[in-house]
Amino acid sequence: MAATRRQFLSAAAAAPLAGAAGQRTVPANGRIQLGAIGLGGRGTADVHVALDEVGGAALVAVADLYAGRRTRAREVFGKDLFVTADYRELLARKDIDAVIVATPDHWHAQASIDAMNAGKDVYCEKPMVHSIEEGHAVIAAERQTGRIIQVGSQRVSSIIYRKAQELIRDGAIGSLNLIEAWWERPVDSDELVFRNSIPPDAAAATIDWDRFVANTTRRPFDAQRFFWWHNYRDYGTGIPGDLFVHLFSGVHFVLGSEGPVRVMATGGTRFWKDGREIPDLMLGLADYAEGAHHPAFNLGLRVNFEQGSEETSGFRFVGEKGILHIHGDGVRLDRHTRPSEPGYNIETFAEAGQREFLRGYRAKYPARPDTPESMRVTPVEEFLAPEDYSDHAAHMANFLAAVRSRKPVVEDAVFGLRAAGPALLTNASHFERKICGWDPKAMERV
Repeated sequence: MAATRRQFLSAAAAAPLAGAAGQRTVPANGRIQLGAIGLGGRGTADVHVALDEVGGAALVAVADLYAGRRTRAREVFGKDLFVTADYRELLARKDIDAVIVATPDHWHAQASIDAMNAGKDVYCEKPMVHSIEEGHAVIAAERQTGRIIQVGSQRVSSIIYRKAQELIRDGAIGSLNLIEAWWERPVDSDELVFRNSIPPDAAAATIDWDRFVANTTRRPFDAQRFFWWHNYRDYGTGIPGDLFVHLFSGVHFVLGSEGPVRVMATGGTRFWKDGREIPDLMLGLADYAEGAHHPAFNLGLRVNFEQGSEETSGFRFVGEKGILHIHGDGVRLDRHTRPSEPGYNIETFAEAGQREFLRGYRAKYPARPDTPESMRVTPVEEFLAPEDYSDHAAHMANFLAAVRSRKPVVEDAVFGLRAAGPALLTNASHFERKICGWDPKAMERV
């Protein structure tokens, strides 16, 4: 019988891997030795950001279940690079300080726990977990080992989101009523994420399929499931895990919120007819109760797939005094303005009543001549990041700095679960056709 994911996690927590003893301490200006667990598109991007954009790090080992990626790793990063299909061999190396976990979602928790038990710090791609229950095991491993784990939703390191946080904290929009958050993804972009190219040599001889399915449903080898893993619930978390988790992370960082108290969602497969098990359109609503840091508000989430458009995402924080927009490269603040007079609608009054009303109205609000000084001012402020700014690089830089300093990161395991939990509950709400309750403090479904 196949082991369950919970059994895997329990075993990982109980049996630290070899390599934890005598773990290297990285000097303040020392080079960080990295290992990569999973070197698909996102893992490769993370490594390049660490090495090329941030610097001060070196890639010394790669684990990937597909032989072609191991070969490619040596082509790109050096022929002496250590490569393996079994990430435990990578974790046993004492020369590795930190690892990037960029596996399919169903291995995020297990690989991260194993890495921390082996004495490695972890940069784990979002969502941190494939199921809510896994999150508590990751938190326990972080606390027991004292290792650093940072989840890869880069908004928490963005100067754009820090600016939004500052403006809202200082009362720029007053009491918050509603947040709208969205992601608009072109159909052709989905082909680069949910429909990855399948290499011509994809076969049981080049892919360690048994290891891939070891902690989930055992199935015969299927190259499409391996490379299109986002589309299958055994391995991926669909649109909520891929995109909603970013939206929750952004909201929680900007507001200092622990999360919603209930979520509801709907959606369906509207465009792709490729056998996927997940919706390609998702709409969600998260209800946030009044708390220490914010009044009660609702968060509306949506993902749209469009033909021929650019990929965009954004937020509208709607408050009593204005609306704060977060868009790709900055923050825009539209303050509400009150007119100099309230106006009137007296068309249904008798003429005598209209004349009497106008006499009183103009006595209180004298007519002003039309002059340049009487023109209305549009109270819009915009704050733009530098043209070459990269929040991905900023996020990776924060992680590598923490590896050296041992100071906590913002997006630790608790933050990671508080973002992933509500995102995963939108999946549950959709598939179970009901509203799902959430305890943001205990980080549990209720």
